[in-house]
Amino acid sequence: MFAAAGDEPVYPDDAVEVGRIVGAWGVKGGLKVKPFSADPQALFGTKRWFLQPPAPHPGPGPKPAAKLAAPAWPRLLRIVQAREQGAHIVATAHDLDDRDAAEALSGARIFVSRASFPTPADDEFYWIDLIGLAVRNRDGLHLGTVVGLVQTGPTCVLRVQAPGASAAEVPEEAREEAAESAPKKAGGDADEERLIPFVSAYVDRVDLAGRCVHVDWQPDF
Repeated sequence: MFAAAGDEPVYPDDAVEVGRIVGAWGVKGGLKVKPFSADPQALFGTKRWFLQPPAPHPGPGPKPAAKLAAPAWPRLLRIVQAREQGAHIVATAHDLDDRDAAEALSGARIFVSRASFPTPADDEFYWIDLIGLAVRNRDGLHLGTVVGLVQTGPTCVLRVQAPGASAAEVPEEAREEAAESAPKKAGGDADEERLIPFVSAYVDRVDLAGRCVHVDWQPDF
C-alpha cells in the first residue's frame, strides 16, 4: 500500500472505486459526488475516502478538471458528513473550507476500503462482489462471466460476457450513469453478451465462496 509522511497508511490494498467528484457544492468546501451505484452505502460506511487522479479521457471533448499536482496523489479525505442530494451525494471534509479547494478536486476518483462496506443482508450483494463471477444455469451450462451490472429502474441487470467472447470494456461514462440508465454496449454481436435480470425469478442463488451465480436461464433466451 501507499504511505504518507510518517508511514501513515493512506491507501488500502482492498481499495474499490465507488464514485467521482464532479464539482463543488456551496461556498464552504462542500463536494458534489457522482456515485457509481444506485445504492451508495459504501460512501456512507466510512469517513476515509481515498482520491486518485481522473482516468485518461480518450477522444475529443472536455477533459477531467482535477488540478492537484501529480505528487499529491493518492490523497486521503477525512469526511465530516455525507448525504444524498437527488442522484448525487454532497459531502464535507476536514481541510476543505472554501469553494476553490473543492473545485480543485473536480474529476478525482473516489476509492474506499472494501473492509469498510456495511454488512449486507443475506439476500443482498455489492456489485463489486458479483463482477468476475461465473454464471451457470440449472443444466450446469456455463453461460459466461459477470462483467458489469446495470440499474434499470428498481431492477439490477447482470451483464454476462459469453465464454470465449472478447470482453467489452465498459466506458467510464456508462459506468457513472448506470444508476440512471442502461449504458450502450461497447461493440460485439448479441451472442457475446447476455443481460440477465438480477431477480429471484431468474437467479437461483449466488455462491460467493464458489464464485458462481446460479440462474434459471437458457442460452437462447
